[in-house]
Amino acid sequence: MEGTWIEVRVLTNSEALEPISGIFYSLDCKGVAIEDPQDILGREQGPLTWDFADINILEHKGEHAVVKAYFAEEDNIEEVIAYVKEKIEELKAMGIDVGLGKVESEKMFEEDWANNWKKYYKPVKVGERLVVKPIWESYEAKGDDLVIELDPGMAFGTGDHETTKMCMQALEKYVKEDSIVFDVGCGSGILAIAAAKLGAKKAVGVDLDPVAVDSAKQNVRFNNLDNIEILEGNLVEVIDGKADIVVANIIAEIICVLTEDVKRVLKEEGYFITSGIIHDRVDMVVSKLKSAGFDIEEINKDGEWNCIVAKLI
Repeated sequence: MEGTWIEVRVLTNSEALEPISGIFYSLDCKGVAIEDPQDILGREQGPLTWDFADINILEHKGEHAVVKAYFAEEDNIEEVIAYVKEKIEELKAMGIDVGLGKVESEKMFEEDWANNWKKYYKPVKVGERLVVKPIWESYEAKGDDLVIELDPGMAFGTGDHETTKMCMQALEKYVKEDSIVFDVGCGSGILAIAAAKLGAKKAVGVDLDPVAVDSAKQNVRFNNLDNIEILEGNLVEVIDGKADIVVANIIAEIICVLTEDVKRVLKEEGYFITSGIIHDRVDMVVSKLKSAGFDIEEINKDGEWNCIVAKLI
């Protein structure tokens, strides 16, 4: 798909994904993409089997499933939208719950997307000292800057998302020279690298996604750090020993599932830094943490996201 195309999307729910995809396939579109939050939260194998890096699935904060279809610019989009709306009404009449059933469209540009996205990443200062620098950009460190060299690649975690920023700011505050830090769902490895740069004795990053693990290992090499270990798998199964700090930038539902495991790998009076929590999930996470024996130290907000720091007592 070169040049410009149009994305037509329908905000719906899991039940209606298949029939709505069928509507688009009947229109000879260039491709269909589905985002289903139930994919993450409702898997039979349990929520820990999903890709930790994929916070982006919550573009609509888990409230809607989305079907996206791509059309060439020359396709008559007004007609397409009218047809899709009409078919959604037919689905409703057949008793199918289409949820919001809202149809939206947006023009998309492709100028060699593989490299084009790089221009959006510039060195960014996060917190007091940490600077995230894409490897292709130049940056002159000032004062006590700690520069993280990063190739974001396909793995989530670039320092410009509010959840990542808040976790890095919390690490600045809580990491000490003898700290051992576990980063659960490490994505690009940015938080483990930040911990090591801040002087942690050891940082361990864990992710279930082999793509993220490769990306994180590569990023560790860019930073010439030898006190970081990146592991593929599930927190408790692959990590030995206990940490002073566990950081998890995931989503609220997964944090709740992880809390008991984290408690087992955290030293007494250790800190659990969590983010990826939207406003209306804060109470759920707080009550889970408290019931597991944690004290809430602070709750920080940035945009639609929250970062909770809890201490094991």
